[in-house]
Amino acid sequence: MVVSAVGFVLLMSVVGEREKALVLARDVPAGHVLDAGDLRQVEVASETGIVSAADRARVLGRRAKVPLVAGALLAPGQFGGARAFPPKGQSEVAFAIEAGSASPGVVRGDRVAVLEGPDGTVTGESEEGEAAAPVVGTVTGAKAAESPGGVRVLTMLVETGAVRRAAGIEHPRVVVLPAEGREAP
Repeated sequence: MVVSAVGFVLLMSVVGEREKALVLARDVPAGHVLDAGDLRQVEVASETGIVSAADRARVLGRRAKVPLVAGALLAPGQFGGARAFPPKGQSEVAFAIEAGSASPGVVRGDRVAVLEGPDGTVTGESEEGEAAAPVVGTVTGAKAAESPGGVRVLTMLVETGAVRRAAGIEHPRVVVLPAEGREAP
């Protein structure tokens, strides 16, 4: 009986070890420079792959590589140096979206395809008039229109090879895609 009680105490001391770790205090978009207001400390069971509260100074002033959600534990691969955003091979582009050309529910983190609207032409159309491929990416920012019926600005992270195609879209229309997969209109 004494042996099992001692074993239980030893097991609980190992399992019960907790350490202070950093979590996000609020949502942070990709490219955002982390500051003290973005982070808070929590006690968690000892784990690897998370950023310890002792490393707070190493995190402050670094850029988020990906969109981060409030309450999530911070992991080492989620932030980088001053030039961590946009990630290599990707670029950030902005589109002026006219009223009715995108769902009002499009938000940061959505995977979307941008197509030329019916009134515009795309640089790169074929001779037969076929539209160029859509520009597919992840929304990094969504700014509301300044007036009812006004233009809304969506900022997206896209493959760098799609930047020229994105710049050629005169009347963009936005389609929300499934979070995973390669489906595109």
